[in-house]
Parts: sequence; structure tokens; C-alpha cells
Amino acid sequence: MSTHKLDESASGVYIISATPFDDSGAVDLDSADRLVDFYIEKGVSGITILGMMGEAQKMSPDESESFLARVMRRVDGRLPVVVGVSNAGLDNLVRLSKASMDQGAAGVMVAPLAGLGTEQKIYNYFCQVFEALGPGIPVCYQDYPFATRSEISVPLFNRMVAEFDQLVMLKHEECPGLGKISAVRQASDDGLRRVSILCGNGGLYLPQELARGADGAMTGFAYPEMLVDVVALHLAGDQDKAEDLFDAYLPLVRHEQQPGFGLALRKEVLYRRGVIASPKVRAPGPTLTTTDKDELSRIIIRVQKNAEAL
Repeated sequence: MSTHKLDESASGVYIISATPFDDSGAVDLDSADRLVDFYIEKGVSGITILGMMGEAQKMSPDESESFLARVMRRVDGRLPVVVGVSNAGLDNLVRLSKASMDQGAAGVMVAPLAGLGTEQKIYNYFCQVFEALGPGIPVCYQDYPFATRSEISVPLFNRMVAEFDQLVMLKHEECPGLGKISAVRQASDDGLRRVSILCGNGGLYLPQELARGADGAMTGFAYPEMLVDVVALHLAGDQDKAEDLFDAYLPLVRHEQQPGFGLALRKEVLYRRGVIASPKVRAPGPTLTTTDKDELSRIIIRVQKNAEAL
């Protein structure tokens, strides 16, 4: 049974975990242990595994379940774990979802199938997902049209909130998308069940998202302590101090958010911080050149200098 069940009150930082591989490309479970300890030490509210930036699409079902089991053992009930279960096959999605909940996960994250196109198709798909999972598995809707090419409108999302109690969270990473946050929040002000909104996009727009009513972040920036502190400062009412801290790290946030390249940077930073044994991105994926690494070093030095000045 889950120690923590995901619900509408979720807030803070649910870090998107990297999946560590060794230099040969095999899953590195020892590094997974260190990664869990690192995230918890930095004060995150939860951990999300097997997301798109966790390279879940490059892992076999057995690898995914092995990684899930190792993370859940290491977490040992200390905080909630959300599992990305998106899959082209509904049976596979359900299998991993049920395995996740059996291992003690808090809930699952599901993105629409790539290229569904119309809102009716998105609605029909999630009707099937919710029916297959059943009401006992909380669901986070991953809204990332850059990757899925499936856009959901606010009216359709609100319709699903009204019809499906197990839909408890929106992972928001549409861009531009600040207006969507405001509109979803307005609906809850008008009486619709309020769901949690956690935002991705590497944290690139986090201060503005928080100001629009988001409850925190669900992303994988390699300095999670910054995300934690920014969210805490904002929730405490010190928006200026939150933005000052965010601005100190912004060059690295921006650099890490490069499509198709940012994950290699993120893993390189985690490697340099001593968390994972190798910065390997599983093929097909980028490998940093000497110039890339030197460039990253300069950005990190400047970011650390800016943060220390605060």
C-alpha cells in the first residue's frame, strides 16, 4: 500500500528524477540510491520517476520495474513518489501503474498519446485510461504538447476534473501557457474541484507560474535546492527574494532547457556534484564535447558567484 497517496493538496517540488546509466548504458542502481538521497537531502516534497526526461522511453519494461523497485526501497516511505507510466499500449500503462502502486507509489503520471490531435480523441483516450486504472489510482495529467503534439484546452481539462475524481494534478508545461494556469485556477475559484498544478519546462518560468497560482514545480533542474527555496519563499509571501534567487540561477536554468541537449547538461551537473557515477545519456542521445563542458563550467562558476552574493 502507498504511504503517501497523491491528492489535490500536493505542493512544493516534485523533482523529475534522472535515470542513471553506467558508461556502457546499463541502468546504474547504486547511483539511483545516491540520487534519491540527494533529492531528499535538498528538501524536495516528492520524486517523479520514469518521466520523459528520465529516459523512460528508452527502457525495457523489466528495466523500468527494476528501477521503480530500487527507488521505492530507497525512499522507504519518506516522501511520495509519482511514476510516469505513459505508453502507446494501454495494457502496458496499466501494468506499470499497478506495479507502481503495489510498490508504494503515490500515483501515476500520464500524457496523451502523441498526435491525438482533436480534443474528442484526447477525451476518449483518457476515458479509457481512467476506466482501466480504476478510481483507486491517482493520476497526474502531463500537459506537454511540445513532445506529445496533443493540446488540451482549459474547458476540456476542467470537464475531466469534474468527471474523474482520480484526476488530482496537472503537470503544466505548455508554452506559452501562463494563461492556462490562470484559467484553471479561476475555474476552481468558481466552484470546480481544485487540483494541484505543478510546472515543468525546467523551471524556466517558475516565478511567473507561482504568481499565477501554481502550487510548485515538477521538473528536474540539477540544483533542486534552488527550486525548493524559490517555492518556499514565494509561498511565504516574499516574491522579490524568490525572484532574486531564481535570477541568480537563471543562466543555468536556461542553458539546461535546450531541447534535445539539456538532459546531457543536467546529467553532467549531477555527475560533477558527485550524485551519479556517469553522465551517460542512453543512445540515441547527445554527448558533450570538450567545448560544451568548458562552457558549462563557466556558467556554473558564474551562477555560484551570483548565488553566494545573495
